[in-house]
Amino acid sequence: MTRTGGVPAIRLRSVAKSYRVGGTPVHALCGLDLDVRRGEFCSVMGPSGAGKTTLLNVLGCLELPDSGDYWLGGERVSELRDHELARIRNRAIGMVYQSFNLLATLTAVENVELPLVYAGVRHAERRRRAQEALERVGLSERSEHSPARLSGGERQRVAIARALVRQPQILLADEPTGNLDSGTAAGIMQLLADLHGSGNTILCVTHDPQVAGQADRIVRVLDGRIVHADDEKVHASVAH
Repeated sequence: MTRTGGVPAIRLRSVAKSYRVGGTPVHALCGLDLDVRRGEFCSVMGPSGAGKTTLLNVLGCLELPDSGDYWLGGERVSELRDHELARIRNRAIGMVYQSFNLLATLTAVENVELPLVYAGVRHAERRRRAQEALERVGLSERSEHSPARLSGGERQRVAIARALVRQPQILLADEPTGNLDSGTAAGIMQLLADLHGSGNTILCVTHDPQVAGQADRIVRVLDGRIVHADDEKVHASVAH
């Protein structure tokens, strides 16, 4: 269910990001432009070292670009301070990782509650919302299980529920099927497709063409630049 028109969920303009490795500058993003529409499911592909992880870190407000502009839902976030970035991360962005990043000492529902704990939501309310998020991903009956008692696919569903519990503007997924067998991966991708069908904006970084093929649009990144997208509104951009 792709929604068009209005302010994009994500807008990057001339975004650049570099690091120093052993005293040598490495240009991870090189004047990159990208729009993601509200309600769109966008996949990002590219070889290792292409800049996908850096792009995801910028989109997730984990890092600021060295130059260029980033708007999230119309709010310019590229020049915010650390505490403001933390606010945006907790309120507007849900992150899903290849390694799940669940706390082994907590139950599934307690893991899902964590963003609400950080937001200061009272226990009864956060438990209700966490249970609703687990039900949404089909795990309501496993809410009291620890991660060790869940399969890989179930752990990823818990991670997705945790990302959704604050009803973020956008869901960012970093290789969400990378640690899963093909059958389990298909189930996770169907879940993401269902979430997209419910109106969620999703950006998914993946190496898997089958995963990418389920998105509305595939954006290919190479050497810190977008080199191909199947939508003319997203185009290659060369830094000078």
